[in-house]
Amino acid sequence: MIVIDGSEGEGGGQMVRNALALSLVTDQAFRIDNIRANRSKPGLMRQHVTAIEAACAIGGAVCEGVAVGARSIVFKPGRIVAGDYRFAVGTAGSTGLVLQTILPPLLLADRPSRLTIEGGTHNIHAPPFDFIERTFLPLVGRMGPRVTARLVRHGFYPAGGGRIDIGIEPAPLRPVELIKRGNSVDVGATAIMALLDNDIGVRELASARAVLNWPEPAFRLERLSDPLGPGNVLLLEATFEHVTEIVTGFGQLGVPAQKIGNEAASRMMGYLKSSAF
Repeated sequence: MIVIDGSEGEGGGQMVRNALALSLVTDQAFRIDNIRANRSKPGLMRQHVTAIEAACAIGGAVCEGVAVGARSIVFKPGRIVAGDYRFAVGTAGSTGLVLQTILPPLLLADRPSRLTIEGGTHNIHAPPFDFIERTFLPLVGRMGPRVTARLVRHGFYPAGGGRIDIGIEPAPLRPVELIKRGNSVDVGATAIMALLDNDIGVRELASARAVLNWPEPAFRLERLSDPLGPGNVLLLEATFEHVTEIVTGFGQLGVPAQKIGNEAASRMMGYLKSSAF
């Protein structure tokens, strides 16, 4: 059994998720101690528990000690079983991070799977659905498997209530070579508003445009018709021949909209000026 010290580094939650995925793929049991020991709220959070429960469900696994706040668990994998699954975080915890836990083993399963995951879809400390759909999954597709994603309902902190539907068609994995982005295809900026004043999004877009100098039609405001709770996210998207990059800014209480737009645009500009792909 592999023993992991979860206090090493800052990514305690990511360490748990990676360990779960690798355990299912390699059929290797592990114990992880001191989970998220360096965080203000150490131990497992609700989204980590959901990821563990999901890993147990798809992998016929057994996990000892799993509970919100737990600082140590023992995980023993079983056989990966494809199928139709539904997982609910129960809070605004990230649906995308739960997906990233169980996607690698299901990519190697013997038949397709369908997933419904409920919780947060646009979280400050996690990749938003748009990044998963248009940046991450297309690269997975280039390795062979076909993964489709549909955003059924947005979920923002603290209300949550979002939902994503995922279809997974496994295939043998092949290498991917990423050397350059290719030519620019399109750019776009979208301020999504849920139960908040549209002026917030307007100011975010204006400050982003001042940095990026993209054409005016590239900037748009989207107001959600039936959100479960308030929320705001600014999505900046640059599409190239071989890759798409999405930079995100999240509206936060007490943070000026202009600051959200400026910081997100500055990060995007840094990417555009670099040689990164």
